[in-house]
Amino acid sequence: MPSAEEVGHASVERNGETLRFGGALLRAGCATLWRQSLPLLPGVRRFDLQGVTGADSAGVALLAELAARTGHGVTFDGEPDGLRLLRAAYRLGPALAFA
Repeated sequence: MPSAEEVGHASVERNGETLRFGGALLRAGCATLWRQSLPLLPGVRRFDLQGVTGADSAGVALLAELAARTGHGVTFDGEPDGLRLLRAAYRLGPALAFA
C-alpha cells in the first residue's frame, strides 16, 4: 500500500494528447485529481499511468469516469499495482469501460 507521502504527491499533467498521472490514485487524493483533470481533458486520447504507484477503487473510478468523459476511446499506457484486480472485480475492459 502506498505511503501517506505518496498519496500527497498524486499528480496529473497534460502533454499533448496525453494525461500523465503520478503517485498513488487513492480515495484521499481523488477529489483533488478530479478538479485538476477536468480542465485538461478536452482532446486527450491517452492516459499515461507509468508513474502511478498504486490505485484503489476510487482511483479506478476516477480513471473510468475521466475516460468516459473524453467521448471516445482512450488508450492506457502502464498498469499500476491493484488496477488489474480492480478492473476484473468490476468487470471493466482494458479502457475501463464496462465489458
